[in-house]
Amino acid sequence: MRIALSQLNSGTDPAANLDLARAEITAAAGAGARLLVLPEAFSCRFGVPLGPVAEPVDGPWAAGLAEAADAAGITVVAGAFSPGRDGRVRNTLLARGAGVRDHYDKVHLYDAFGFAESDTVEAGTRPVVLDVDGVGVGLATCYDVRFPGLFTALAGAGAQVVVVAASWGAGPGKVEQWDLLTRARALDCTSFVVACGQAEPDGADEPDGSAPTGVGHSRVVGPLGRVVAALGAAPGRLVVDLDLGEVAAARAAVPVLTGRRV
Repeated sequence: MRIALSQLNSGTDPAANLDLARAEITAAAGAGARLLVLPEAFSCRFGVPLGPVAEPVDGPWAAGLAEAADAAGITVVAGAFSPGRDGRVRNTLLARGAGVRDHYDKVHLYDAFGFAESDTVEAGTRPVVLDVDGVGVGLATCYDVRFPGLFTALAGAGAQVVVVAASWGAGPGKVEQWDLLTRARALDCTSFVVACGQAEPDGADEPDGSAPTGVGHSRVVGPLGRVVAALGAAPGRLVVDLDLGEVAAARAAVPVLTGRRV
């Protein structure tokens, strides 16, 4: 399975960000990828009020994403925001294209390191596994990566690949934690972890305050925790061929999914 990750900085204009997505979809399809992963909060970065940019999962931004993905014949996963209850929004991953129409609302909200995502975001409740060309692809968002149970649940539901879309907050030790957590989660679920984050901001459109705007370091991690490919802090793109036979081999060698007792 050939996948692509596009590590970019989205801005505050959803229309401009949709144009970025269209360009990345075209590039990924041209490279032969069957799945493209874009970061969390791709329709609009953090650091501005999210209510005005939240749209239903069948709204115009999602429709534009689906149209581009369908035309290219690939599946794309991209971060957006959809309306929630009580004036809040949901932190939503849209999955569109090549017969896929689904979404995942972030379950674990980023109430950590002085940031309170739950003030403005309503938590989701439903784990999601996509079928992409017959391959199970689980979805997770940023802070979810700190919760092993979600990843084992996704693997139990058929995921051989788990996508993590992120806008990882900067700070002392945060890049090292991202590296450790993505590798640990791959080991927990003996699956490929495809982790795509916003690039480190260049200062041109960086918000004030504690909004998590990204540190880069997107990567693909194999089912035994080996980093297959990775980027640094700057914007970039990865195109990687996943050997799904490695998942079967890892699960035969280290049967943590079937050996759990608690």
